[in-house]
Amino acid sequence: MDILMTVWSYFATNILQQPAFMIGLIVMVGYILLGKPWYDTLGGTLKAIVGYLILTVGSGGLTNNFRPVLVGLKDRFNMDAMVIDPYFGQNAVTVGVEEVFGKGFGDAMILLFIAFIVNILLVRFTKYTKMRALFTTGNVQVQQAATAYWLIMFACPALLTNRVGMLIVMALLLGAYWAVGSNLTIKPCQEVTDGAGFCLAHQQMFGVAFFYWLAGKLFGNENKKNKGKKVKRIEDIELPGFMSMFNDNMVSASILMLAFFGAILCVLGRDYLIEGGFMQEGQSMVFYVIQTCLYFAVYLAILQLGVRTFVAELTASFQGIADKLLPGSVPGVDCAVIFGFGAPNAVTLGFLAGFIGQIVAIATLVLLKSPVLVICGFVPVFFDNATIGVFVNEKGGLKATLILPFISGLCQVFGSALIAGWVGMAAYGGYLGMWDWAVVWPVFTVVMKYLSYAGIAIVFIALLAIPQIQYRKDKEGYFLMTEDYEAYKELKAKKARAE
Repeated sequence: MDILMTVWSYFATNILQQPAFMIGLIVMVGYILLGKPWYDTLGGTLKAIVGYLILTVGSGGLTNNFRPVLVGLKDRFNMDAMVIDPYFGQNAVTVGVEEVFGKGFGDAMILLFIAFIVNILLVRFTKYTKMRALFTTGNVQVQQAATAYWLIMFACPALLTNRVGMLIVMALLLGAYWAVGSNLTIKPCQEVTDGAGFCLAHQQMFGVAFFYWLAGKLFGNENKKNKGKKVKRIEDIELPGFMSMFNDNMVSASILMLAFFGAILCVLGRDYLIEGGFMQEGQSMVFYVIQTCLYFAVYLAILQLGVRTFVAELTASFQGIADKLLPGSVPGVDCAVIFGFGAPNAVTLGFLAGFIGQIVAIATLVLLKSPVLVICGFVPVFFDNATIGVFVNEKGGLKATLILPFISGLCQVFGSALIAGWVGMAAYGGYLGMWDWAVVWPVFTVVMKYLSYAGIAIVFIALLAIPQIQYRKDKEGYFLMTEDYEAYKELKAKKARAE
């Protein structure tokens, strides 16, 4: 057992928690199973790793560039508040779990191991489970394992006396959530990317599926008022005169970030920025603000380059895994991958709409004198809402892109404040804060807390039921969607003509 855990620990630390190498391993195994020559396998593996590392530079740059700006509001105004951000949330669990529950954080890594096996088994038996998505985003799995570890111990304290039972229960719930959540994003991803062959494995999977459906119902062709009408997406809108410059994503992102984050930097003030080490003494405030905001467009361009570099290799090679090991499956990847598809401006507008929603929600908490105050974290406010923006633009156009991420921002703040205050994580300064963990997991926690073991069974059975319901709603197209997307589109068009 010790040898097995040592091997797992090495694999988890160096591969599973490093998405670039995890993607590289998947590409390598896929090409080997396809019988590709060694030089094609090596070339594809390296290209996939380098592409993901480029994506990491882009997403890491966005996070590192803007997280201090948002956290600075907490320091500048002496607010005793928690930050909704995966890294602050993971740190809160690491610091507080032993003090609150008397348990070490090391068990969270064992939980990750068993949950990953559960995900693989659910996909392997897709004929019965109807699940088709393998969660490959290891750094996200670590953050989620940490938060789930806390929430389930809080909801079911009776499990604390049974370590093995506790880890099995947690792994079943978390593994099912990974498999079901990523499976929910297959249809949105296939439709937005025109059959690229991947889905999302991140922190807003239920959110993407929900808002994609809602965009169609409220703003798209699924609304009776819009039946037969063309949905006016962002990319379809031609702006007149000087407004036409906003048709260029790089220009629009730069101008909008200057307006919004430039204002925040000015509110923080020169003295704070120098004291915090963000600015150098004697540096021009004007040019510091301009450079900081323009880096948003820079990192977004880098991120999109990374997506284009590795997605083609991943989807081509994964066919080998789908054919030989996990029939009918698709890889679940980082949500940032979707930024390389759809309308580029949807990324910026979705982010800003979600940011405004978060600010409105935070102001409401302050006005209501909430016992738990929240500070925006860049990861939830950007990666959740920009991702949702891309999807809802495809289904519901500009209106959906401006309204639904705004609602998402409200949900992130209010949901995080409620759950983190209730379970005690707020006292340790952070909570994960992403959409699924501000909306879906709080519901799971309430059910488990008040129904105990029956609640655990209800949550698990409800998760397993979701793909079954999806399958029964579209038996002809459900598996065809991932096996032959062109045939799926023909089937879809045929059904549309028959209606």
